[in-house]
Amino acid sequence: MSVSQEQSGSAIKPPRAAKIHLKLEAVVLPVSDVDRAKSFYGKLGWRLDADFVAGEPFRVVQFTPPGSPASIHFGKGLTSAAPGAAQNLYLVVSDIEAARAELVERGANVGEVFHRAGPGQPRINGRDPAGRSYVSFASFSDPDGNTWLIQEITTRLAGRVDAEQTTFSSPAELAGALRRAAAAHGEHEKRIGAPDANWPDWYADYMAAELSGRELPT
Repeated sequence: MSVSQEQSGSAIKPPRAAKIHLKLEAVVLPVSDVDRAKSFYGKLGWRLDADFVAGEPFRVVQFTPPGSPASIHFGKGLTSAAPGAAQNLYLVVSDIEAARAELVERGANVGEVFHRAGPGQPRINGRDPAGRSYVSFASFSDPDGNTWLIQEITTRLAGRVDAEQTTFSSPAELAGALRRAAAAHGEHEKRIGAPDANWPDWYADYMAAELSGRELPT
């Protein structure tokens, strides 16, 4: 998701919905030292799914970031790209400060959080003061120089999530959604001037709407 798309507020919609699901499964990273890369991503807490060797010329290692539906591959005989050629691979988080702190604790050299005032604008130190979704970032590299860009997304734009699938990738993400729903529900009760006994349904509607990019209930 680019910053320019987020800032424009417009969702890019295909002419018609695709009938066949095409799910991104894995991205290949070019590395020079397979065991060094395996150690690095293992220390980050990413799940090791496979380490297959087929003689000297071929080896594939697969890791999956926590909560991610897609994985990474690296090894031997997978790509002709130069080590470090994979740049700005996005890792989406709901709390960028917490994500950065955990990655640093696990040994990643993560840069300071920054945001941009608008598309093409220079970096500004710190998380976006307004807490806008899509505009706060941090970055780090693996030992070969493949770079990862962490992006904070708390509310998706319309059309960015399958409305039929309301899922949270981690307990932390679910907790964040509950906190935002609780704050919004407090304002809802102020507006109606009474306690809302039906708060579980209101919470569920708010969280599902936020995740799928639909209009939020008031």
